[in-house]
Amino acid sequence: MKLFFSDLSKLIKFRLTFLVVFSASITFLIGSRMQVARGEVPSIDWGNWGILVAGGFLVTAAANCFNEIIEVDLDKLMTRTKDRPMPAGRMTTGQGLVLGLIMGMLGTWLLGKLNLETGLLSVFSILLYAFVYTPLKRKTPIAVFVGAIPGALPPLIGYLAALGHIRHFLPVDYEIAGILFLVQFVWQFPHFWAIAWVLDEDYAKAGFRLLPSKKRDKVSAWFVFLSTLVLIPVSFLPTLYHFGGYYIAGFSLIAGLIFAWLALKLLVKLDIDSARKVMFCSFFYIPMVQLILLFDFIGK
Repeated sequence: MKLFFSDLSKLIKFRLTFLVVFSASITFLIGSRMQVARGEVPSIDWGNWGILVAGGFLVTAAANCFNEIIEVDLDKLMTRTKDRPMPAGRMTTGQGLVLGLIMGMLGTWLLGKLNLETGLLSVFSILLYAFVYTPLKRKTPIAVFVGAIPGALPPLIGYLAALGHIRHFLPVDYEIAGILFLVQFVWQFPHFWAIAWVLDEDYAKAGFRLLPSKKRDKVSAWFVFLSTLVLIPVSFLPTLYHFGGYYIAGFSLIAGLIFAWLALKLLVKLDIDSARKVMFCSFFYIPMVQLILLFDFIGK
């Protein structure tokens, strides 16, 4: 039984799936607070929040499952992935496909119960991640830009899910949803590139070249550093558009400067240890920004 749960966790990339669901669930609460502030609903609908968490978990797990089916032969070549259930031979691709389809259909159905937009975006996310981003990873570093789109959809999905079947979409809803998407979109570049730097040798075994210049060099380090700089003004958008307060602005500035400082050290040293620090900083950055925004959110 322990091996079963271990394999299931590896199959669905549990930690990644958890981060995705966390992001969507926090922005759901932000969207719900907006609805409460406008008087359109009396309180947060925790039942819908539960549907979003369950549906989002299943959809993300399905996308990761399809990704592993497509890359099963490549996963056998990399140290960090060769013990996943399919490349290790503990699960067939047919079994993985059945699990992926069941999770995908059930998750999409659940999200579709919230509203049509949420269901359609979930399907789009699966297709783009599994069937566009995944094959592109061996062809071009542009794959990172493509992968950043489904990677940034969870906060957008979460906010739209909070609106339920209400059709009173105001301009501010589009502003908030777009900015939530944009912050996570920009964040993914230093996040992905730092991971690609740390794992470059392992990725190379499968032919993945995800660094901007396809290698650990000054050019790739410049891209990492510049992306952290771009993230700083983008993270100020909630405050500039008056739905985030001064706490989120202050935290975003401090966290952004730390992020950029670590990226600058990578630019100077060009070593794996510096890239690893950028990577770990990225793990904390986005959930903390979203949590603080939730508590510093100004409904209007």
